[in-house]
Amino acid sequence: MVFTSINPANGEKLRDYPTWDAAQLEQALSLTAAVTPDWNLSALSERIALLRRAAEVLRRRRDRYAALMSQEMGKLINEARAEIEKCALCCDYYAEYAPALLTDEPASTDAAKSYVAYQPLGCVLAIMPWNFPFWQVIRAAAPALTAGNSLLLKHADNVPGCALALAELFHEAGYPQGVFQTLMIGIPQVEGVIKDARVHAVTLTGSERAGRAVGRQAGEVLKKCVLELGGADACVVLEDADVKLAAAAGAKSRYQNAGQSCIAAKRFIVVEKIVAAFLEEFQSRVAALKPGDPSDADTSLAPMARIDLRTALHQQIQDALAKGAKALLGCQPLPGKGAFYPASILDGVQPGMRAWQEELFGPVASIIRVANEEQALTVANGNNYGLGGSVWTRDQKRGEKFARRLQSGSAFVNGIVKSDPRLPFGGIKHSGYGRELARHGILEFTNVKSVWIG
Repeated sequence: MVFTSINPANGEKLRDYPTWDAAQLEQALSLTAAVTPDWNLSALSERIALLRRAAEVLRRRRDRYAALMSQEMGKLINEARAEIEKCALCCDYYAEYAPALLTDEPASTDAAKSYVAYQPLGCVLAIMPWNFPFWQVIRAAAPALTAGNSLLLKHADNVPGCALALAELFHEAGYPQGVFQTLMIGIPQVEGVIKDARVHAVTLTGSERAGRAVGRQAGEVLKKCVLELGGADACVVLEDADVKLAAAAGAKSRYQNAGQSCIAAKRFIVVEKIVAAFLEEFQSRVAALKPGDPSDADTSLAPMARIDLRTALHQQIQDALAKGAKALLGCQPLPGKGAFYPASILDGVQPGMRAWQEELFGPVASIIRVANEEQALTVANGNNYGLGGSVWTRDQKRGEKFARRLQSGSAFVNGIVKSDPRLPFGGIKHSGYGRELARHGILEFTNVKSVWIG
């Protein structure tokens, strides 16, 4: 078996990567098991120094890593460069704040001395997706490694070059051999790794289907698990919104990374009073997006990552059109080589359509018309997902009140949903559980231990 890297812009094969057999996997697991105890006990200052070096490597190799992402999954080159810089900033954040985040917390009890300590769990298996090949890994690895855990990476099959580059990154930064390893294994081998006694916790970013499988497998062996799954984020535009601002931000949120983002604005829930003005502004911006070579800085719409993903997206759109939705823009695969799908807008999305309940993971916006704020909230919260959401209004207090009522892990007022090392990130409902980033992210894979001394 091999992993084949294919350029989604033209369908051409880049390279084959051999996968591991059982002996190679066992060798990797044994190595990590051997080094994990010492790494767990290493000085925090040592781990921080290595994280700073990782940030340096990321910045030094930014253009190389960006080009690799652009080739393997079709990311626009400017977005790829920004992704690498964001990874470096995440490393900077934990390098600066880890001492405060991990310090013992004194507790006033009947003991002579009592406190809460945060100690590493051991080895974390990270199962990561292809859509942000570096960021998804770094946002899990930076806090986990800095807390004193080792980490095994099972990356998506279609970005093997990125997976190996990440291993090279941590090696170049000076991490001890085995503390971070990329496992070149297929999906059938993952369950065995999850259940291996040398692995102590699991983190997954991926689909709802993958989350159910991984959560079940980790649960069977009682291992801590963090699941960051899909999203159908609501972008609610109230009647007093700045329509131009909402349309511009909404277009950026929906179509960056070719719409292949779990926290992209996907359901545009717009109050009927201003829907015409919003659509006029929104459609003009979306129509200006032009597909092309993602390595060309002038290209504004990337290809989708794979042909099969494009096919699945189009089936969802066809379902909506057959049930009465209207194609305001696009909604047909582009001819020629590559996995291109045009920037598209579906209007009149209603209950009973797949686009109403499912995540559309591609460059398609669903327009849902509502009568007022209360109906907007009902629609926004009536979805199975609960990752992020945004609301647009000139009244900040109104927006904040609305945001607090959104059933989501993140709620933004007059801004697009984004991940930030300074804020916890994760979802509720079918979007998963647990948190990455910020204080909550670094503590997820620690033993929160109470120490009582009489």
